[in-house]
Amino acid sequence: MSVFPRTHLRSPRAARRLGAATALSVLAVFATACSDSEQAPATPAAAGDRVTMSDQWIKAADSGMSAAFGNLRNTGDAPVTLVAATSPASDRVEIHEVVPDSTGAKTMRPKAGGITIPAHGEVTLKPGAEHLMFMDLKQPLRTGSETSLTLTFADGSSTVVTAQVRDFAGGKENYAPGTENSSHGG
Repeated sequence: MSVFPRTHLRSPRAARRLGAATALSVLAVFATACSDSEQAPATPAAAGDRVTMSDQWIKAADSGMSAAFGNLRNTGDAPVTLVAATSPASDRVEIHEVVPDSTGAKTMRPKAGGITIPAHGEVTLKPGAEHLMFMDLKQPLRTGSETSLTLTFADGSSTVVTAQVRDFAGGKENYAPGTENSSHGG
């Protein structure tokens, strides 16, 4: 059963108009659907593509522990969280912060939740503050040499940077991985 009165379908002219109107309607729907898909928001770039590290360096050390420092910059429109790091120079790399203990002395500890880099912002990793702690060095880190550092973000993406090893005499905070304290140079 047709929704159009029979008189409209008997005329060839009316049928052509109906056909033309139907074709225009289909084209309009198709054009709208295509333009909507072209205007859909783009998927945001992975955090590893939005974060860069500049002025990165690692403290020279013969064995044990060391630390990496530098400036992390987020070029994206949303905050990014650094949650892990690795390097072939050590068995593990931890994200650390330095806070005063009950006596006011600086104590270093793993930073829960990682380091958040604000949208279009920067975070500086530096001695006596947030930094990347190299634990159980596999070999000495000699002044002037370089090593790679892989930074991993909350979205699972990562980026690799190369850092130069430098001499640094400061940073005598206490390391507190729980109840055990030992001095180190990060």
